[in-house]
Amino acid sequence: MRLSRQEGARFPDRARFMAYAAKVMRRLVIDHVRRRQASKRGGTFQFTSLVQDPADEPPDEQELARIDAGLEELARADPLLAELVDLKFFGGFSFEEIASMRGVTERTVQRHWEKARLYLYQALRSNPPL
Repeated sequence: MRLSRQEGARFPDRARFMAYAAKVMRRLVIDHVRRRQASKRGGTFQFTSLVQDPADEPPDEQELARIDAGLEELARADPLLAELVDLKFFGGFSFEEIASMRGVTERTVQRHWEKARLYLYQALRSNPPL
């Protein structure tokens, strides 16, 4: 829907479109979690069972904000690495698919992935939760 609102939004190739779509997905996920957290503080009541799977727990809003800030910092330092993280996590693409989109080998994508992971790990470690 965001794409349809932008006049003149054109993508020269599939890879750029997918990168944009993955970035939009990241924004949607972050916005959804923030809205959900806000409604839990006084919105509607929700009934839950006493037995819950830890995977069902909603993500911590502060942790999510730190991850988003780390991704924004990575985008300023190296936009291609940030795009890779968006494609992998929010686009759901495999290394093979990303390599095909970028016209590089799968091993190159894996090396870039390791660099992005290290950068984000350092960024998250240096910015403790508030």
